[in-house]
Amino acid sequence: MESPSPISSQQQQQQQPQQPPSSKKSFVTTLMEAAALRSPSFKEDTYFVSRLKSSEQKALQDLKLKLSSSHSSDSGEGGEGGDGEGEGEGEGVGASMWGIPLLSGDERADVVLLKFLRARDFRVADAHAMLEKCLAWRSEFKADGIGEEDLGFKELEGVVAYMRGFDREGHPVCYNAYGVFKDKDMYERIFGDDEKLKRFLRWRIQVLERGMRALHFKPGGVNSLIQITDLKDMPKRELRVASTQILSLFQDNYPEMVARKIFINVPWYFSMLYSVFSPFLTQRTKSKFVISKEGNVAETLYKFIRPEDIPVQYGGLSRPSDLQNGPPKPASEFTVKGGEKVNIQVEGIEANATITWDIVVGGWDLEYSAEFVPNAEGSYTVAVEKPRKMSPSEEAVHNSYTAREAGKMVISVDNTASRRKKVAAYRYIVRKAPAF
Repeated sequence: MESPSPISSQQQQQQQPQQPPSSKKSFVTTLMEAAALRSPSFKEDTYFVSRLKSSEQKALQDLKLKLSSSHSSDSGEGGEGGDGEGEGEGEGVGASMWGIPLLSGDERADVVLLKFLRARDFRVADAHAMLEKCLAWRSEFKADGIGEEDLGFKELEGVVAYMRGFDREGHPVCYNAYGVFKDKDMYERIFGDDEKLKRFLRWRIQVLERGMRALHFKPGGVNSLIQITDLKDMPKRELRVASTQILSLFQDNYPEMVARKIFINVPWYFSMLYSVFSPFLTQRTKSKFVISKEGNVAETLYKFIRPEDIPVQYGGLSRPSDLQNGPPKPASEFTVKGGEKVNIQVEGIEANATITWDIVVGGWDLEYSAEFVPNAEGSYTVAVEKPRKMSPSEEAVHNSYTAREAGKMVISVDNTASRRKKVAAYRYIVRKAPAF
């Protein structure tokens, strides 16, 4: 028995004194407001040619003509496989990206070409120059075959950059976290010289190329990624060169491939980081930014990604081991208001059945407990997990209990000592005892 939504909840509201309005805004708040004023909200293209303005349709045709002229010997036969073999042998491969021959005339090619046009505001000459430069870079970099290379960064996989799950609209999500490089030995091992830096950049492109495989390249489909960058403990000075090179590579060679870029755990010195990479970004790219300060991570991510797809370290329910068990089981979301206690009751548990549950509260800092209440009068309530204060950095709770008699499980989160509302999620499954 599995439930995607709350069975029941009990809430107790305490009267809290009203907080006086703050007379001084934090730097991050000011920055977020400034970014909102500076950059209109990003609107993703649908890539339906029929919905383009007549001038945009003409720009697409003109780009095709320019590309056809510069690759006049391309018969289209060399780009079908897209596996990178024979690169440099003919221009058919050179006019192919992500296994899509750009002169094939199909809708997938239109999606790719429209990305370059959109990145250059439909200025055909500029889009063509960008496209040709990208084709040359992919050939030189051997980007088509990079996905299967062993670059020797096993220790960074799943830690520094990795693909994990999808957002609410189906975009694949790429997480980036560079806090591990505050360790000087680690930093020296990865970025100690130019050759090491080049290898790291190649690995970072490899992660992105693997993410590209999940895209549809189809009108109305999922044609871009979500990128989440965790700035916690990131050594700002040491990673300046790597950060600027990564941003340049992404923006020059992966236009319109990021639907939204979410910065989390944004520290006070973000302005210095922003000043470093801002000159490398277009206004359209900046319009995709979402900035979330420390302590607000789960609340921000829940707006875009379901809790079961968010890693546990960011207030979600996803653990790396879960990936071996197929698609994640859906979770129920709820909020815990300031001054409120919420009880989640799972009734109808039979004798010898086992209930397994996950629960998380973003930025916890409240009391959590779980108890089993038997149906039979005179039976004692079992304190499965005694009340304990959960620190803000705690990850999701995962536990199970086998009932000796019929009853219900009550999972409680007590936020009565706080004024702050918190986002939360839970899921459970009840397995009956096997019949003999």
